[in-house]
Amino acid sequence: MEQLDKRYEKVPVSIFTDADVASELVAKQVATLIREKQAANQQCVLGLIAGSTAVGVYERLVELHKKEGLSFKNVVVFNENEYYPLTKDELQSHHLYLYEYLFNEVDILPENIHLIPGNIKKADIAAFCDKYEQLIQDAGGIDLQLLSTDGRGQLSANEPGSMFSSRTHLVTLDYSTRMGAASNFFGEENVPNHCITIGLGTIMDAKRIIFMAWGEGKAKIIRKVVEENVTEMVPASILQQHPNASFIFDEASAADLTRIKTPWLVGNVHWSDKTIRKAVFWLCEKLDKPILKLTERDYNDSGLGELISEYGPANKINIRVFNDLQHTITGWPGGKPNADDSTRPERATPFPKKVVVFSPHPDDDVISMGGTLARLSEQGHEVHLAYEVSGNIAVFDDEVTRFLDFVRDIAPLYKFDENTAQEAYKKSLEFFHQKHPGQPDTAQIAACKTAIRQGEARSACRYLGIPENRVHFLNLPFYETGTVKKAPITQADVDIIVKLLQEVKPQQIFAAGDLSDPHGTHRVAFIAILEALKQLEGEAWLNDCRVWLYRGAWQEWDIAEVDMAVPLSPEESRIKRMAIYKHQSQKDPALFPGTDEREFWKRAEDRNKATAVRYDKLGMAEYQAMELFVRYHFEKK
Repeated sequence: MEQLDKRYEKVPVSIFTDADVASELVAKQVATLIREKQAANQQCVLGLIAGSTAVGVYERLVELHKKEGLSFKNVVVFNENEYYPLTKDELQSHHLYLYEYLFNEVDILPENIHLIPGNIKKADIAAFCDKYEQLIQDAGGIDLQLLSTDGRGQLSANEPGSMFSSRTHLVTLDYSTRMGAASNFFGEENVPNHCITIGLGTIMDAKRIIFMAWGEGKAKIIRKVVEENVTEMVPASILQQHPNASFIFDEASAADLTRIKTPWLVGNVHWSDKTIRKAVFWLCEKLDKPILKLTERDYNDSGLGELISEYGPANKINIRVFNDLQHTITGWPGGKPNADDSTRPERATPFPKKVVVFSPHPDDDVISMGGTLARLSEQGHEVHLAYEVSGNIAVFDDEVTRFLDFVRDIAPLYKFDENTAQEAYKKSLEFFHQKHPGQPDTAQIAACKTAIRQGEARSACRYLGIPENRVHFLNLPFYETGTVKKAPITQADVDIIVKLLQEVKPQQIFAAGDLSDPHGTHRVAFIAILEALKQLEGEAWLNDCRVWLYRGAWQEWDIAEVDMAVPLSPEESRIKRMAIYKHQSQKDPALFPGTDEREFWKRAEDRNKATAVRYDKLGMAEYQAMELFVRYHFEKK
């Protein structure tokens, strides 16, 4: 019998706490199939994908090979697509990706690797596509195809509107697809216009499919793929018709599924304070009513009769949630001195507090919580800014030339070595003239880009009244690869964070909980902070420290999850905007804007205003803008 809570889902869905846990499960399923085929003396034919979704899966497969002896000698592989035109040794090549993450680390036989090339003559593409399809058939078909999607339901490189019967072919990439890939190619203008991809018909011929998705940015499309009707405008929805497809998601990507977003519509609910808040806010939005105007009938007619039965009547629930939400609002993010703090999000004492604000990149602090930073500084707290990575790959090359040109011009005024300044300028021009998209910078140019971003961060801090001796550039080693692809976190990264926290001994920590950053830097940087806190367990100061999470340019917290909301006046919104403006290298436009064409200051301002409107519609006071925070509870000894 179909589970009641899954009745809206048209496919078998498994949801895991995070991408790491889910990736491990997928890797184990792939390994099991490989071993089963080995035991039967058969080849195991895998369809592989490239991209961030598969990284964890491949890392665990390599680990199984090295630690448990999983052999790939019977494995035959086909990849799903390749940018065209693109040579196999370019950084963005799926060919290079698969060799780096998997093939170079295991014992797969070279003759069993079949990859789509990105550098064949255009006149030869049709013949290659036919041959590729024949190779798959000659191998006995694909036993297991791994898949993921983008934010529009693309499957492999099959864009919305693709025919369900399509076979391996050349496609022209949509503008939004190219914008989504722009970061990896160091600019939208460098993204190839085409891609050679397996077709939807090819995918549906696979004997088994595992479809994966991680992160909040996939949530909306995952609901369409899983719960809505099959349509060519959402290519991944065709998987509903596959007889042996599994859908593996983390909690973030599954957040919009009915059983997660509105569980009261599908079955019995365990009502916690946050769930009650979530249900009431959903009802307010559905009926366009503030909290205190909701009636008994509103609840009953909208599937919330169970809530009324357990916690009613309606006015009791309304007042409870209204007060709960009202108590999240504070103009004193560091705590208000000499005040009753029993219903405030932060403690009144100690005052002033020592505060460490971790910023993954050198502008996330002001983009995400610039107004709150201004408040903390104005109210006298000892605020420390800790910029975790240099952010140097996000600086345009011509910014370096501009700054070196400036140094060359002022050298005589300050009696600098004019010859050295002239030589640095000349060498930068020569390097940029021959540089290929994605090519790592020289050490000197990378250092110049780092200096540019550090200067901008100091300027923003000065504007907010934060002295230079409280500005810390951690330059965590995991980031310093010179490319979009980063190294794994190591103890060296964690030690840098531990050292800073031991020196400051803060009563408050603010960190980025924005895990939809396209390159994963926010996610990795947060993991490093959590590991540092774990290693600091037992420190006396940590028992009196609270951790607050903000979100940045990519998304906002669900109000039902919020523990602290800091309202901003028009003047404070202007101060925040001016602080963001100090980061000139990230304006007009930023090098890595993602798919949102708005500048970062505009995204932040629009989001903060929209949050204030939502609070207003729920019945709170009307504010210009609001910044939101969720308290993170970590284990303490």
